Amino acid sequence: MKSALFLLCLFPVLFSHNSFAQSKLSVSDVLDFWVSHTEKEVTSAAAAMPEEKYSFVPVAGQFDGVRSFAQQVKHVAATNYRLATYILVQKPTPEQESEKGPDSIRSKAQILDYLAASFAELHRAVATVDEENVVTAIPGTARQHTRLQFAIDAVGHSYDHYGQMVEYLRMNGIVPPASRR
Repeated sequence: MKSALFLLCLFPVLFSHNSFAQSKLSVSDVLDFWVSHTEKEVTSAAAAMPEEKYSFVPVAGQFDGVRSFAQQVKHVAATNYRLATYILVQKPTPEQESEKGPDSIRSKAQILDYLAASFAELHRAVATVDEENVVTAIPGTARQHTRLQFAIDAVGHSYDHYGQMVEYLRMNGIVPPASRR
């Protein structure tokens, strides 16, 4: 969440023409940096959970109806795909729209592949964002209307679920990879 807020605060500075001229970073470069950073954290956390624990759901406390670890990871991936399709001005599939992912994806390996492919699609999408279209309204979208909003949502949403994944890892006695560095 802190990273998403930092990104939000950083955008006014980055979008001044002087800043672009001095830094030589494009809008897509800046967005891709945050997608890459998010991908690294989320993917390493997803890989750290043993396959036999992918069905883990917390039970101590008020956790009725929460997602399993596997469902958390699939949810992040499906949402990445959904937000990437909006950035690309396309229509999400029903699995992406529901944010659950395909029912056929069940094993840890399949889920990790699905997650990796979702980040690849997000990279592809943010690569299309430039100074001309970054805040151009995209017709037919609900709460959010620009590529920038969808890209920020992808990073913020992923980090929200990354935090939950870290808690699940710790509840299973696993030190998250980011804490091992």
